[in-house]
Amino acid sequence: MRAEQNTRWFLAAEAVLYLAFLCCDLQSVFSISTALKYAALLLCLFYSAGHTGSEDGRLVCAALTLTAAADFFLLVLNRWYFLGVALFCPVQFLYALRLRRMQISPGPLWPRAAASGGALLMLGLSGLLRPLTMLICVYFPQLLCNAVESLRPSSAHGAPLFRCGLWLFVGCDICVGLHNLVPYLPLSAGSAAAVQFCMWALYLPSQILIALSVRGRPTA
Repeated sequence: MRAEQNTRWFLAAEAVLYLAFLCCDLQSVFSISTALKYAALLLCLFYSAGHTGSEDGRLVCAALTLTAAADFFLLVLNRWYFLGVALFCPVQFLYALRLRRMQISPGPLWPRAAASGGALLMLGLSGLLRPLTMLICVYFPQLLCNAVESLRPSSAHGAPLFRCGLWLFVGCDICVGLHNLVPYLPLSAGSAAAVQFCMWALYLPSQILIALSVRGRPTA
């Protein structure tokens, strides 16, 4: 009963923060929006910290801790992007480990290596190979492979929420990529603004679902 009550309070608080920062984004009040976004992310972390009574809960809490650290650089400080993206790499490793602990049959490793290798090759041929873009070519294919692997059948009760969270995570990162490519794409001002809006419209729900997907009983 207490766990259910905590979950209701968690979802209510997240809903308020979510609607508040979306309104701020629509009004271009980005300083307040940033604070609300990071508060919502920390709330996901705090919620997961209350479910570390199981190994699955500890794994998710560790991943969300790294996520919060990454977004401190990418969102709050808005600099040191290499370090921020680098912190997301072990997040995807932890999620890959979680998929295996959920008894989701892992796919072969070669598609992961091929995806990163192909992305690096394309960047090299286009002359866009930089330390940050190289790191992205390692990180994003791992996220995508995790999302694809999450589609495999699993009897774990948290698997559907985790699956949805990963795919929303993918959608968010696609929007981030499009946002960074806006100067090179024939997008209208409205389309560019929509892409920017969708980044966090997808990202926070992804983290909420991942936090909610924890298996096992919460800690006392």
